[in-house]
Amino acid sequence: MEWYEEEVHEMEQRRQNSPPPAGMVAFYGSSSMRLWESLEEHFSSNGVINLAFGGSTMAACAWFFERLVVPCHPRSIICYAGDNDLGDGRSPDEVMASFRELLMKVDAHFPTIPFTILSIKASPSRWHLVDKIRDTNELMHREIEGRDKGHFIDVFSAMLGSNGRPDESLFLDDGLHVSRQGYIVWKQLLLDNSGDIF
Repeated sequence: MEWYEEEVHEMEQRRQNSPPPAGMVAFYGSSSMRLWESLEEHFSSNGVINLAFGGSTMAACAWFFERLVVPCHPRSIICYAGDNDLGDGRSPDEVMASFRELLMKVDAHFPTIPFTILSIKASPSRWHLVDKIRDTNELMHREIEGRDKGHFIDVFSAMLGSNGRPDESLFLDDGLHVSRQGYIVWKQLLLDNSGDIF
């Protein structure tokens, strides 16, 4: 986890220098969440904080949870992770092991707040992993639907075009990260479920 240490330390320093108010909605996970520059604009009435860090895996999200999320005392957590795990060659079962570890930490610290996991997106650059992405999403969906205040948001399907492949307008030129238009799709999916997750 050393690779993430510098960015995580910088985030800790910012929090110490300017502590956020408790009771925010914490957006947590990988760079697809970190790069959501319009997050506060999209959810201006919801009180949100972006705790995501670049390149993070589901395993890293579990590892750094106590350092990044717990001190902020959120009222709800919305997470996007697992994409980079599969990109690094991990299996759906390995992603699930890390996901369960993350859920254990959520239960230990925030047993009564909503926890929402966004499905792994279907991006052009990782389309070769689509079967593993689908398998992982199905496993996460099954895991979360049995939880009180657990929610699964399917961004995978919402980011497909009429040809059944990723809609390239929803991604940046790298074919991996989400474009402004893509974040509008994510925003709407979350707002459609806002009564449960915010």
